[in-house]
Amino acid sequence: MISVAFYAPMKSPQHPNPSGDRQIARSIMAALTIAGFSPILASELRSLDIAGTDETQANLVKTAENLLPELVARGRRDKWQIWLTYHNYYKAPDLLGPAVSAALGIPYVQVESTRARKRLDGPWARFAAKAESAAEHADIIFYSTHRDAIALRDYAPKGQSLVHLHPFLDQSTLPKKSTRVGPILAAGMMRPGDKVESYRIIAKTLARCKSAWQLDIAGDGRARPEVESLMAPFGSRVRFLGQLEKSVMTKLYGTARFLFWPGYNEAIGMVYLEAQAAGLPVLAQNRPGLIDVLAPHLYYPSPEEGDEALATLLDTYWDNPSDPQPIQNYVQAKHLISAAAQTLQQALLPRLGIGS
Repeated sequence: MISVAFYAPMKSPQHPNPSGDRQIARSIMAALTIAGFSPILASELRSLDIAGTDETQANLVKTAENLLPELVARGRRDKWQIWLTYHNYYKAPDLLGPAVSAALGIPYVQVESTRARKRLDGPWARFAAKAESAAEHADIIFYSTHRDAIALRDYAPKGQSLVHLHPFLDQSTLPKKSTRVGPILAAGMMRPGDKVESYRIIAKTLARCKSAWQLDIAGDGRARPEVESLMAPFGSRVRFLGQLEKSVMTKLYGTARFLFWPGYNEAIGMVYLEAQAAGLPVLAQNRPGLIDVLAPHLYYPSPEEGDEALATLLDTYWDNPSDPQPIQNYVQAKHLISAAAQTLQQALLPRLGIGS
């Protein structure tokens, strides 16, 4: 088996708190395994600096430097053949991979790296420079969205390979088609800022609708009182289900009429893929990142079209459920773990002189 040192500087796959980042990290490790690699968690160092404090960044850089000798020794002992880092960016740069891979003479690979040179000045200047340097050192960068690919291509050093790794679900088969007989489903954590803004757009949209819609909301968080206030005018037509386990969400997808989540400032949003795997259409706005995971044959209004366009679509989807098969076909072709494993295998093996 080909040993891959795996690292996620933003959040370890073993972190106790669930999140999209943790799930994606776990899914990448699973895809590597299916592709014939042996992923090993290299470190649980979390280099995340949310506030943009130079002292915090300096301390984390020092901590990382202290870890390097042990990591290099471990890599030699365990015969690491590739170092792969998930999600290198200016708030959580990879402070380990470039040095360790260089010392071991192995390929250095990144998944979902972003480049933001505008951050080289300001509160994250130190970390932005580290993130840029790490991206410069990468032999291969797998990107998830076309938006990320633009900057990656603009600044790519000679010899660096950029490969499109479609966002994917950690499953190899599709669930049964949704019966589409239940309420609309909205699913998102209730955090101040972008998440609440999506709920605000939902509330404005519902106020314009003419159909006999009903809505279930899956999610919770400290902004729940604000979300409840937004939905109060609709009374019993809106139900709050709280934060739900994956198995319960799967049941909801199996009966929901469609998913409604505008996606304000969402990076990708795995909930879209989960819903579409069950054949649910998605009511969302055409925003960068989202469009990379939404079935292309449906219409997604631009943010400039506002809640009126969303309301028109909502009434249409409620009264005229569409065929789920094309939506499932889209997920099957691009967004299951088998497709991801194939992409990883085809890009990584030639770097090791295998199959080239």
